[in-house]
Amino acid sequence: MTAPSHDEPLLKALTLAVVNRPRATMKELAQLAGISKATLHRFCGTRENLEHRLEDYAGGTLNQIIVNAGLQEAEPLDALRRLIREHLAHRELLAFLVAQYRPDFLDFECGGARWLFYMEALDAFFLRGQEQGVFRIDITAAIFTELFITLVYGLVDAEQRGRAANADSARTLERMFLQGALSESSSRSSVQQATP
Repeated sequence: MTAPSHDEPLLKALTLAVVNRPRATMKELAQLAGISKATLHRFCGTRENLEHRLEDYAGGTLNQIIVNAGLQEAEPLDALRRLIREHLAHRELLAFLVAQYRPDFLDFECGGARWLFYMEALDAFFLRGQEQGVFRIDITAAIFTELFITLVYGLVDAEQRGRAANADSARTLERMFLQGALSESSSRSSVQQATP
């Protein structure tokens, strides 16, 4: 599922090219990636084949993110931090997946099954964290997965559009995911109001 290492720089460059210019011609994509049109043609042949190669690269990279984060071995908070860093290390890939998103993206009957391993790994991680008492249990592991994906991919999209700087993204994601949007004073106030 992972791409050969010698292809990775080209796949990254092509991923960025597709993200930055989704309607570009093959010649334009080649120029954006810093290669000739002939090289791109030898690499993939057609635009459709290019998209398939990039999707395969995405699947392989997501698998590597899961492995590198150590979701089943590491202490849950350490694993969460690694999971965030691993995702952010592949911003161009996440931006590509955001750009490719369509309503049936995760519909298993329409090809979404290729991402099932990723969803299941995240679900299992959050469930393990719940079982260890690290993550709250009043929200399902599946919802944790959905919220995590939404936060990570949404922040990368915001970076792409110039609405967020990536310098503090990992810390921002961790704080929003673990602590939410309430300020510390609002948190104390809501706890005081809830106490009879």
